Amino acid sequence: MVTITRFETRDVRFPTSLDKTGSDAMNTAGDYSAAYCLLYTDSEHVGHGMTFTIGRGNDIVAACIPYIAKHLVSKPLSSFTSNMGATWRTLTSDSQIRWIGPEKGVSHLALGAVVNALWDLWARVEGKPIWQLVADMAPEEVVRCIDFRYVEDAITPQEAVEFLRKAEVGKAERLEKVRQNRAVRCYTTSAGWLGYSKEKMRELLLQSKNEGFQHFKLKVGASVEEDIERLKIAREIIGDDAVLMVDANQIWSVPQAIEHMTQLVPFKPWFIEEPTSPDDILGHAAVLRALSGYGIGVATGEMAQNRVIFKQLLQARAITVAQPDACRLGGLNEVLCVFLLAAKFGVQCVPHSGGVGLPEYTQHMSIIDYVLFGAVGQQTPNGDGPRVPEERLLEYVEHLHEHYEEPAEVEDGYVVTPTRPGYSVNMKEESAKKYEFPGKDGVSWWRSDEAKQILDSEWV
Repeated sequence: MVTITRFETRDVRFPTSLDKTGSDAMNTAGDYSAAYCLLYTDSEHVGHGMTFTIGRGNDIVAACIPYIAKHLVSKPLSSFTSNMGATWRTLTSDSQIRWIGPEKGVSHLALGAVVNALWDLWARVEGKPIWQLVADMAPEEVVRCIDFRYVEDAITPQEAVEFLRKAEVGKAERLEKVRQNRAVRCYTTSAGWLGYSKEKMRELLLQSKNEGFQHFKLKVGASVEEDIERLKIAREIIGDDAVLMVDANQIWSVPQAIEHMTQLVPFKPWFIEEPTSPDDILGHAAVLRALSGYGIGVATGEMAQNRVIFKQLLQARAITVAQPDACRLGGLNEVLCVFLLAAKFGVQCVPHSGGVGLPEYTQHMSIIDYVLFGAVGQQTPNGDGPRVPEERLLEYVEHLHEHYEEPAEVEDGYVVTPTRPGYSVNMKEESAKKYEFPGKDGVSWWRSDEAKQILDSEWV
């Protein structure tokens, strides 16, 4: 029996604002960061979980983690894993912490780190990668991992079991594709950051094309003229047959989104991501109604706070692609709920991976989605866009993987299926110490003179 004995939090930040990696219309100068939860045990196993932020405020999330993680200490791992849905409900039920949520914001980001650390620990003890741990579950076991409170008007536990049972047809064949590294095709955002020069964008697009990528995403939301120029360059390089997506990162109002995107129709984007406020369900629906005649879909989810937002987006037919985040949601339990909801409504899930550690998480998520549900998804709204294959599509960014013990890998445009036990977000110790914030003198980069150009700058 493995018992959790203590936990540790870490605030790790990478100075990505210096080269504009991750820059978009709304977030112009982020420092990719991770608030970590480490769960130690009376065995050799340690659970690793993290939540992604972009710098300032990472310490606030890290400070919230102990309020949740303390409930796991001095208890056997099996007491939690025997019913992960009940465990999730317990971890969200501290009334005083719940008051500053509930199930959203800083407390939910902290919950994501803790819950994912628990899943990572479970998988390590079982000797399986997370995707396999879930793939090996019977439908009833998967459903028992989910808290259905607030979503039973969309799908009940019994419906979920029946849905998963039906989806088991072809599961063996899907698992074989997983073993062959052909389950999850990737699209790249690495060339698309808004702060990159056109020369750098050209270079990275060509590099990605030569590496086998067939799907590309660019940030938009500057001036229409600037966006047109960048998309024209992209189409010249990737060709007309490649799939192009655009992402506005919430910069527009609903009327602005419609007006701006109608001027980008000639470049045939598959979807516009985050066209407006992530909380505006009816606004997303209005954008989709206006653009569907042009064959442009709507995607959102990286800022969707919980399963309830996804439920409403799906019920309102407001999106054609759902993009759950591994840790803005309350960990894998809530991600599984979103997968179920999306599958029922016939909407493809393409998890958000644009951040440090996220591709490590989401490779497992998309494999789970593929293995459990098989063919799910739609074409673009008018049916003339790229067909959604049975295999999954996943965002991939070529940044900061070198800091992980088990980095996500892509070959020929496909995810290389992870085989080592856990959730793959265990950071190298030297990286964690070097980029710890505020860190120790002589150890942390944030104590160096070089860091002052960020620390002393005006916030943006």
